[in-house]
Amino acid sequence: MIKKTPNPVDKHVGSRVRMRRVLIGMSQEKLGEALGITFQQIQKYEKGTNRIGASRMQQIATVMGVPVSYFFDDAPGTEAKLSGFAESHGSDFVVDFLTTAEGLQLNKSFVRIADGKVRRKIVELVSALADAAPKA
Repeated sequence: MIKKTPNPVDKHVGSRVRMRRVLIGMSQEKLGEALGITFQQIQKYEKGTNRIGASRMQQIATVMGVPVSYFFDDAPGTEAKLSGFAESHGSDFVVDFLTTAEGLQLNKSFVRIADGKVRRKIVELVSALADAAPKA
C-alpha cells in the first residue's frame, strides 16, 4: 500500500493553524468545539493530512482572530513569485521551530524581557552554545 504524503501547502497551512492556536492558548478540543468538529479532525488539519476547505478556513480564521491570508504567509510556492527564480525555504525552519513546545515557550518568555541589552546577551549566549555544540 502506498502512503500518500500531505501536500506541502496543506502542511504549511496546518502548521500555521497549530502555531496560532498555541500562541492564543487554545486547545485542539476548544477549537474543535468552536468549529463543531472533533479534536482528531483538528489534529489531521494541523498535520496537513486533511485539507482545510474554504468555508472551514474562514471559520478557523474568525475563531482565531486573524485574516485567512495569515495561514498562507510564506506558503510553499509563493517565494518564487516574490524572488524570481531563486528558491528560498528559510522560513520553514522558523515555523517548524515555533510550533514546538520549546519554541513557543522560548518565544513567549523572550518577548517578555523588556531590557534590550539582556535580550541581545541571550541571543549571543544561544549563538555561542549553538557554535560550540557538536555538529550532527
